[in-house]
Amino acid sequence: MMSWLRPLASAGVLCALAFTAPQVAQAVDASDLLPVDQAFALTANASGNQQITLHWAIAKGYYLYRQRISVQAVAGMQADTLQLPQGEAHHDPFFGDVQTYRGQLTATLPGAPTGGIVQLKVKYQGCADLGVCYPPQTRMLNVALPDAAAASSTPDSASGDSGFGALGRSLSGAAAPGTDASPAGLADAQPLPAEQAFAFEAIVGDPQKLLLRFTPAKGYYLYRDKTSLKLTGDRGTTLGSPAWPQGTLHRDEHFGSVVVYFDQVDVPLPLVRTDAEPADVTLTATFQGCQTGGICYPPMTRIVALQLPAVTATPAAPVRATEVATSGPSSIPGRAATSVAPTTAPLANTADAAPVAAEDSRLAAALAGTNRWLALLGFFGAGLLLAFTPCVLPMIPILSGLIAGHGTRLGTGRALLLSLVYVLANALVFTAAGIVAGLLGANLQAAFQNRWIIVAFAALFVALALSSFGAFELQLPAALRSRLGAITDRQRGGSMAGVAAMGALSALIVGPCVAPPLAGAVLYIGQSHDPVFGGAALFLLAMGMGMPLLAFGAAAGRGMPTSGPWMTAAQRVFGFVFLGLAIWMVSRILPAAATLALWGLLALSAAAWIWSGATPTSRNRWLVRFAGLVLGLVGAAQLLGAMAGGSDPLQPLAGIAGARQPATALVFRTIKSNADLDRALTAARDAGKPVLFDFYADWCVSCKEMDRDTFSDPAVNAALAGFVLLKADVTANDAVDQALMQRFGIIGPPATLFFRRGNERRPLRLIGFEKSAPFIERVRSAAQ
Repeated sequence: MMSWLRPLASAGVLCALAFTAPQVAQAVDASDLLPVDQAFALTANASGNQQITLHWAIAKGYYLYRQRISVQAVAGMQADTLQLPQGEAHHDPFFGDVQTYRGQLTATLPGAPTGGIVQLKVKYQGCADLGVCYPPQTRMLNVALPDAAAASSTPDSASGDSGFGALGRSLSGAAAPGTDASPAGLADAQPLPAEQAFAFEAIVGDPQKLLLRFTPAKGYYLYRDKTSLKLTGDRGTTLGSPAWPQGTLHRDEHFGSVVVYFDQVDVPLPLVRTDAEPADVTLTATFQGCQTGGICYPPMTRIVALQLPAVTATPAAPVRATEVATSGPSSIPGRAATSVAPTTAPLANTADAAPVAAEDSRLAAALAGTNRWLALLGFFGAGLLLAFTPCVLPMIPILSGLIAGHGTRLGTGRALLLSLVYVLANALVFTAAGIVAGLLGANLQAAFQNRWIIVAFAALFVALALSSFGAFELQLPAALRSRLGAITDRQRGGSMAGVAAMGALSALIVGPCVAPPLAGAVLYIGQSHDPVFGGAALFLLAMGMGMPLLAFGAAAGRGMPTSGPWMTAAQRVFGFVFLGLAIWMVSRILPAAATLALWGLLALSAAAWIWSGATPTSRNRWLVRFAGLVLGLVGAAQLLGAMAGGSDPLQPLAGIAGARQPATALVFRTIKSNADLDRALTAARDAGKPVLFDFYADWCVSCKEMDRDTFSDPAVNAALAGFVLLKADVTANDAVDQALMQRFGIIGPPATLFFRRGNERRPLRLIGFEKSAPFIERVRSAAQ
């Protein structure tokens, strides 16, 4: 290619190709353009011993950039700042808002002479209205001061240089007669074709990651921030953020301080996959680079076809992409000052969520899609909906008890402030736990479901209850009473730090449920490695869940009486609320019958207090005592049900002979490890049966909802008649359990997966609780 490059350069044709703006549709005839020294005729003379005047005669249809003019006194003068007149304001698509000169330009360079002849190094750049820009020019001028022998000076360039000679020599590396050919000018080496100067390949490292390899030739460098990527071909696959390695900070005369790469650079590029099936996609990479000390290439585009393997537990072998097209001029390009700026749109993910995909995958794709900022608002709305689920509802009595249980009326403002502190602490810890789960695959909420942590947290609620009952003031020694009283007071309405601590603990211990929005945000973080945007989604989700808590907290502060018997009664009521929270916590680790018995004892205790200790007014005495009677009956029924082997506090007598018999429960085969699962899937595939695989834990509230309300439904049982039913009990959350969950990218239960012929039907994956009717439709789709 170099054999025909020099003739083109000398003939001037190359310049029209190299510096034509991308938007110019027709080629520019060489005869239409003047040589650079005719377009911008430069002269210089001394207007005194301490000032040199420089004059450019600018041809019609041409203009100079004010910002591209500089003059340096190499010898003979200690020069001051070059004085330029105000130019004409102009918006340039390459340089932005600039000033230009047309017709003529006179500039002055003041300074103190140190010799009789001043040697100047003058740099400037200009363009033609036809859409062609000349490369930066460097001229060496010798100006004789009035006392020197020399009378004048002219540019050290050849006169009579016709056509595109000077511009062609600049591109080819040859110096014009009398001009400077040092590194301040253009490079001596002939520039390579774009394909040789900047090699590019994409390697499929695993189903959820690409490796992009940029290889600049020796003497060339690549701009990091002038690179954009776009993926097409599969609506279920989107791009994450590229993980650029550390580059070299480079001061560029056109772009300022930029990061560049002089050697081969490998860039990992995560993929967000919403479907486990293989996919054919096309990657379009646009980038820009320069020759060291020479020309800069216009944006180059490479298009490669990629075959993504199915998402499995075992990574696939790396596969290099096949380049199917290359966009850009085949001739050696140069930087055009008036050309359209390089295509540097933000990293584009044009593939939206697949029309049929699991809910967590759709949410992850929404965060990576074009409407990602709108998706953040959707996460806030999802938080509002989750606020009234069993995983969040227990926080309402916790916060209300912390505020109202203090024993004094705080007022709406103070109560709202404390509620906000609780919600913010809860949201921050919730966000941090989600980011850790996405980046490291470690579920902090599941880690806090240790039986000793649960018992300790339940004991804290018991301590709060005893404080509300006045036990510390009446029954304990003074030293111990003061210590326990101080601890419990810090956890109640008077202490910001105590409320914040309870909010943080509530995020980790009270509500470990996994809902689709949480799973979607964690999936996005894990696949895109973007904890900032994914963390923002988690934070808004948590704030949405906390909005009702603000209302309940403010109501608790406003509704408390100021003094009198009602204050004492309210403290006692919240004492029973704290005991109920303690029972709810230990229900995760106790047998169901034992938990039912504790609920019964609590109800009977509340009934006894109402009948003996409460002091209602005559106006509502009958209502309060009727409530006590109901609580006594409920408590007795729950104790009787516990002794009969019952488990449901709302249906305590279901296990007694003659009562309604529970529906036939589904029989699941227990899976502990990945090896167990592989054997079961192989057996089901050989038998030609679909598989339902459920993740469960004793501390998972939604898991118990699924068992009680969905899996016990006779219609669900009938729909699952032909399925192999597998269940992984991850209550222990040990290394084997974590490996099993990490295999499928699951951060915690509940999760229900469907398999057909040994492969997961990823779009049918269920995260969280689902009622019987939609679950049956999901099962029918999995059976097809």
